[in-house]
Amino acid sequence: SYNTLETEVTNQIRAGRFTSTVTGSYNRTDGHRRNMGFEQYGGYAKLGYRITERWDVYADVNLTHFNAQNPGAVSAPILDNRQRITRGMTSFALRNDYGKTSGTLSFFYNWGRHRINDGYSPGEEPLNYRFNSRDRMLGVSWYQSVTLFSGNRLTVGADWQHFGGKAWNTFTDGAPDKTTADKTMDEAAVYVDFRQSLTHWLTLDAGLRLDHHSHAGTEWVPQGGLSFLLPHNAQIKAMVSKGFRFPTIREMYMFPPQNPDLKPEKLMNYELSFTQRVSDGALSYAISVYYIDGDNMIQTVPVDGRPKNINTGRIENWGAEGDAAYRINPAWAVSVNYSYLHMAYPVVAAPEHKLYAGVDFSRRRWKASTGVQYIHGLYTSVKPVAKDNFVLWNANVTFRATRWLDLFVRGENLLAQRYEINAGFPMPKATALGGMNVNF
Repeated sequence: SYNTLETEVTNQIRAGRFTSTVTGSYNRTDGHRRNMGFEQYGGYAKLGYRITERWDVYADVNLTHFNAQNPGAVSAPILDNRQRITRGMTSFALRNDYGKTSGTLSFFYNWGRHRINDGYSPGEEPLNYRFNSRDRMLGVSWYQSVTLFSGNRLTVGADWQHFGGKAWNTFTDGAPDKTTADKTMDEAAVYVDFRQSLTHWLTLDAGLRLDHHSHAGTEWVPQGGLSFLLPHNAQIKAMVSKGFRFPTIREMYMFPPQNPDLKPEKLMNYELSFTQRVSDGALSYAISVYYIDGDNMIQTVPVDGRPKNINTGRIENWGAEGDAAYRINPAWAVSVNYSYLHMAYPVVAAPEHKLYAGVDFSRRRWKASTGVQYIHGLYTSVKPVAKDNFVLWNANVTFRATRWLDLFVRGENLLAQRYEINAGFPMPKATALGGMNVNF
């Protein structure tokens, strides 16, 4: 469908103490609307070496490039909105495992290059500039876990990262480039996590993290939980945790409505869950309820007649989730899950109700799965408020033709539903894809 192609080739080697994985991929599609083409190619490599029985080392690199087009909302189309994005990541890690103690010291570096034409509306003149940016993030992460005595696990660690970048506009008429942002930031943290089995049926988890941001300040992040093992393979878990997000460089320094005085977003999460496995593990099910309360959420609002990012938003969510799975026999299995979300302050792309039921089949050379998902009350927009309801039916069939060849076909939205996740951007109707996996 839509002239779509997905390809990937992977090679894995294990020779003595040496391991390697190398992957290359190429994907493309014309998209389900005009001016919605997408093309991506990239590669990944990971090399590992076991120095001793207790120590090993690995390094990896991941590089991808994509070209994309955005046609805009159907009610407000955009012409010539094109992006050329290159992202890269590399890391190096040294690991140890002595049984009662284990840990990792890792170094990482991420980078990106962006070239974007913001496009223009029909009837308007094309823009005379192109957006450019470079960004980078480098850092060090370390942790070590140790078992001090029976039923105990203590983990301590530290993180540091340095990140930033530069953004500028390049003009098509040859005028000098204009820098819009050139900032760097640092973030450092230390943490401790403690797990203790108090009895054979009760386990305590507690943790504390201290995080410092060079521009936004310091945050204490506590968390704690209890786990109760009950008869008949049942378990109850209770958890309380704090979450936060520091403002990004874009929100603080790039383009109106930037605001360098932004504070971190914060929230508290409370969760209670029950799980059980019965019938010798053939049937499993879980139920959970949760409540989330957050403030200082970053929103863009008019200030003195102009848009500005400020810490004004709140989030207050509560809901329930449930799921069940049953293995009928070695060939057939069924599963179902449901979630309900109540939002005092709605969020785009979040549904109030989500229900899924699926069937899996596996016998000899055949594997097949199909599932139906019902979405109700999904917010496609909050200003103004707009919601969508829809049903999605997907299916997948795989046939092992030979020991080294698998053939597959996949169908998505087989009922050809018309729906949106973001207002003005209709999703594709029925989509089909076929292919093969070759293993040698």
